[in-house]
Amino acid sequence: MRNNFFITVARIAVVYVALALCRILFFAVNADMLGPVEAGDWGGIVAGSLRFDSASVCYAFSLFVLLSLLPLRCRTGRAYQAMLFVVWLLSAVVTVVLNTADAIYFRGARKRFTFDDLHFLQDGDNNGAIVLKALGENISVIALALLFIIGMVAAYRRLKVDPATEFKSPALFYPVNTALLALAVFLAVGAIRGGYPRTTRPITLSNAAEWVSSPSQSALVLSNPFCVIRTAGNKTVSVTEFFASEVRDSIFSPYHKPVSVGGMSRRNIVLFVLESFSREHSALLNPGLYDNGGYTPFLDSLMGHSLLFTNAYSSGRKSIDALPSIMASIPSYVTPFVLTPQALGRIDGLPALLGREGYRTDFFCGSPRSSMGFVAFCNHIGVENHHTQEDYEKACGTDDFDGFWGIRDRQFLGYMARVIDTLPQPFFASVFTLSSHHPFIVPDDFDAPEGFTKEHPCVAYTDDAIRRFFDHARTQPWFESTLFVFCADHVSSEIYADKTRTATGSSAIIYFVYDPLGQGRVHDGVTGQLDIMPTLLGLLGYDKPYFAFGRDVLGESDRPAMATNYYNERYLFITDSLSYLFDGNRITAAYDYKRDSLELSNIFDRMSPEMQRADSLVKAYHQSYYTHLKEMDFTAE
Repeated sequence: MRNNFFITVARIAVVYVALALCRILFFAVNADMLGPVEAGDWGGIVAGSLRFDSASVCYAFSLFVLLSLLPLRCRTGRAYQAMLFVVWLLSAVVTVVLNTADAIYFRGARKRFTFDDLHFLQDGDNNGAIVLKALGENISVIALALLFIIGMVAAYRRLKVDPATEFKSPALFYPVNTALLALAVFLAVGAIRGGYPRTTRPITLSNAAEWVSSPSQSALVLSNPFCVIRTAGNKTVSVTEFFASEVRDSIFSPYHKPVSVGGMSRRNIVLFVLESFSREHSALLNPGLYDNGGYTPFLDSLMGHSLLFTNAYSSGRKSIDALPSIMASIPSYVTPFVLTPQALGRIDGLPALLGREGYRTDFFCGSPRSSMGFVAFCNHIGVENHHTQEDYEKACGTDDFDGFWGIRDRQFLGYMARVIDTLPQPFFASVFTLSSHHPFIVPDDFDAPEGFTKEHPCVAYTDDAIRRFFDHARTQPWFESTLFVFCADHVSSEIYADKTRTATGSSAIIYFVYDPLGQGRVHDGVTGQLDIMPTLLGLLGYDKPYFAFGRDVLGESDRPAMATNYYNERYLFITDSLSYLFDGNRITAAYDYKRDSLELSNIFDRMSPEMQRADSLVKAYHQSYYTHLKEMDFTAE
């Protein structure tokens, strides 16, 4: 049919074919760098490629599609069609050039071309010569790009609209074509976001890991212009050279070389990432704050028999910051780490390290598989098995959806417990809870306590869901062989205590490790989410080198005790006695947060030896982080 709508679809289909050819070229040029691709990998690669190609097409050809489908009588005329061809051709040339250039660029940069790489075209005096040399060395790739464009033009020329197929009656022409335009907009929104559920964040580069079996294959799934446009808001990674590299590493280094005696204990680990569990929710951690027992009575009862960290802090402000910090010991600052192109670099996270030691690795989350990019990131850092809303509903039906985010915590944690019963040991099982989240709805079958904030009843509900999980777990043979880790993802948006409104207090979280065979003890030194991975590796007796920005708080006393995150356009660093705000060049404020809990007095003008040491540490840490981010270097190798 030569109807306008079907011709527009066919012209866009030509672009999909060209993108597929560009991907084949990319693979042919970079096969040795992408690693082996097994036959079973291609299904995921093709499915993921279609998703990212769709986003690229929607970004690059949105104007063409809009102009093509506008309900205008003149759209089939020769002049209008000529204008459409020019718009389509410009988009097609940009798309093909970017994707074929990626085949060349990837060999040197180990990443797809993104917006931050545009600085290469601006900085330096000999970039023109470098580009010409690269073009000269890849004549065959350039020739293929020209052939792709010529072939696309030839195909486009054959796809002509027949004006006779247009509706003559205005009563049909305008409503039908308006509806078709609305349909195209609806499909484009879904393609750009990666889905329609409210829990789905617009897909970013790190989502590519969801579709591949190894991190090196992520680049094969991605496509441009998606990579350029999705990173347009990211700031270029720059490194402030405060110290020579040797001096920097002597002050702070993310490379760990543990020494273990007796080998690994091979204990199981169950990690609870608790949505918005601020430290202030616990009556045990805040004596005198509540007269009703607080909102975490069960967790408080566990804390009394646990390794309890009373001075713990999150490394981010949003849920997407939590998993890199907790499971890979990588912080987020200006841009959440998972939203940066560098997140596609190889990362030896806790699941990957344990997987090499024979652990089964699982991630549970009651939200949809595409929610927040959790599954993609977990897959990238070595989690082999994922259990989401779709898996729950396949096994248990659809009645337990909360109407907003996913499966309610009580039901989903019960499902998780039953799955864990079937896992071979040793295992690493992690879960991200979700019921203690806006819009703060508590199920009717839970007798919720009255709260001082909207979130308090929801926190109590999740606390009770964990109690029920433990009622089951205590009856299972794997229970005593397991370490249970509890840590909030970030502080709640609903704040009750005044001290939680400060720079330091706004990242104060619940964090403890429960060992059924251990004795309760308190660690009151500063710690944070970045320390969880190193500390767990220390508890297990892991003895191989690894990469982490945190420290084993029990076994690395030589490393500085410090927690860090980003607060109101400043870097926040918290030590055992003081907290510091750093603007990227110098410390601008210091607070004695233990004595001055509301942080009313900036004492940085009283420069003490402790502050001078902190100044050097903060600068070395900042320099180290951005050096590794720029180089996409997150392994000990």
